Amino acid sequence: MIERIKRLISESDMCVLATCHQGRPHCSLMAYVADEKGATIYMATRKETNKYKYLVENPQVSLLIDTRTEKGLEKRAEVQALTISGTCTPIEDAVQAAVIRRQIVAHHPHLKALAEHPDAAIIGVRLESFLLLDGALTAHHATLNDL
Repeated sequence: MIERIKRLISESDMCVLATCHQGRPHCSLMAYVADEKGATIYMATRKETNKYKYLVENPQVSLLIDTRTEKGLEKRAEVQALTISGTCTPIEDAVQAAVIRRQIVAHHPHLKALAEHPDAAIIGVRLESFLLLDGALTAHHATLNDL
């Protein structure tokens, strides 16, 4: 099951990032790159966005990665949905941020202007727990220790 979770993280490159502000959720569609272990997901955002302000205020986040676009309407019963809980941190080290920024641009060329914007922040979500749904009824739980 852990290998399936890692594979889903590595084969996907888009997720929904859920932050929280004053007890209210806020969701953002995000492009990402994952580290080799599948333990951290990196994204770029501007510091002036609500999502950035919210994650600085409360770094506990949730991510959703799913296979609905790969399966299509005819195979909806086979869709997998991975909900991840984690802690988000801005990457402050300039060298590390530059390396990740290059990875993001290489994988998502359409984000070049965003990633290289002077107000851009590189953020990392350390993945802590996982809930993998296979269809509507089968659920698998795992934690970072299982990776």
